[in-house]
Amino acid sequence: MNRLVIVSNRVADLRSNSQSGGLAVGLADALRARGGIWFGWDGTTSDDLAAPTVDDIGPVRTIAAPLTETDYNEYYVGFANSVLWPLFHYRLDLVDYRTEFHDGYMRVNERLAETLLSELRADDVIWVHDYHLIPFAACLRALGCRQRIGFFLHIPFPPPDLLTATPNHVALVEALLEYDVVGLQTSSDAANLKRYLAEQLGREVGEDGRVDVGGRSVLVGRFPIGIDAAAFAEMARLPSSDVELDTLRQRILGRKQIIGVDRLDYSKGLPERLSAFERLLSRHPELERAVSLLQIAPPTREDVSAYPTIRKELEGMTGSINGRFADINWTPVRYIHRAVPRERLASLFRASQVGLVTPLRDGMNLVAKEYVAAQDPDDPGVLVLSQFAGAAEELEEALIVNPYDADDVADRLYEALTMPLDERSDRHAALHRRILHQDARAWLEGFLARLDEADAAEAVCRPIPRTERLLPRAAER
Repeated sequence: MNRLVIVSNRVADLRSNSQSGGLAVGLADALRARGGIWFGWDGTTSDDLAAPTVDDIGPVRTIAAPLTETDYNEYYVGFANSVLWPLFHYRLDLVDYRTEFHDGYMRVNERLAETLLSELRADDVIWVHDYHLIPFAACLRALGCRQRIGFFLHIPFPPPDLLTATPNHVALVEALLEYDVVGLQTSSDAANLKRYLAEQLGREVGEDGRVDVGGRSVLVGRFPIGIDAAAFAEMARLPSSDVELDTLRQRILGRKQIIGVDRLDYSKGLPERLSAFERLLSRHPELERAVSLLQIAPPTREDVSAYPTIRKELEGMTGSINGRFADINWTPVRYIHRAVPRERLASLFRASQVGLVTPLRDGMNLVAKEYVAAQDPDDPGVLVLSQFAGAAEELEEALIVNPYDADDVADRLYEALTMPLDERSDRHAALHRRILHQDARAWLEGFLARLDEADAAEAVCRPIPRTERLLPRAAER
């Protein structure tokens, strides 16, 4: 079996027994089974570029490279998270395009490709992850690499009319065509990319998702990501003592809990969610002192200018709702702005009668699947899910809502809180079957099977002069 080379923005800690999520665990297991490399940024910055940190763990080698402060600001904060992230989440109003950001993005991708080059073998299978590294295959091909290279986008892919808002849209999509397999989360995302290829590049896309690129076949396909549902359910059955105590208190008082768990990001629809919860309490006074919203929103990308604004807005709305509705022994909104251990989250999901997952736009949203997995099948909670989450394409038995419509979300919350047991059980059983069928292993094996089918070219790592490279930086154009 060919070695697997995983390339991602950050390298997972394979020596830790507790990864941040099931995805990292699944990728790590695949690496251990096949042998190979996990390569990416080490999360640090320095004035001068230091050598990457190399760690051999059984058949797996991790290679973690640092960035300079300039690289971090231009590649990560700049192009990746101030241009691509808002653009791909349909937020043109937040795109902050600057030429130096694009140049830094290309510079870092080229340098990372050059760093990995000496570690590659002729028959390696390379799997690149997410929007930070779209041009990575183009950079490797420019160095002469002809191995099979796949790409998976974890976030949405925008429709052509939005994508064309960035000056580099043609080069970005042409860079995707340097991969052998391009995986996206949903049918809608795959359709958006295919439409762009047809409308903007004039490339014919077959019914099987294949595009001919200079005699080479590129597959564009939907590969919906999943979770290890069985493991997460087992975790939820072992509640922590503080969660058990709080659950007992809520039960004695006859109260129900709605839970939301999201990184503090403008794509998650958190202010809209609080508005809908406030609308619920306004419309149904009988729910006062009977229901609370637990919103966990750990920080993320705090160096990006848009994030302090969303945090300030969320904290202000929380205070306003609590000031209007709270009582001596009841706080309607409990807001936590820090990370909560995964094991505790599983317990909190199981203890909550409603899971509220209402992003304005999301690639998949695994929180929705985790909430379903955590439920007690004898007394399950109800999932209220945004129509703009990728998970809505699969989880049809959830209560699907328009997150921009506060009245719609409030109505569906009331429906969830008052839903009889037999309907809750039927909906949960159907949802649970879906997440068990399309789990993390099915996603991983499905993608790698298609990548393993791709034909590797004969020439491997033949250096190509810089003048022939794709995606030249501004200084070279």
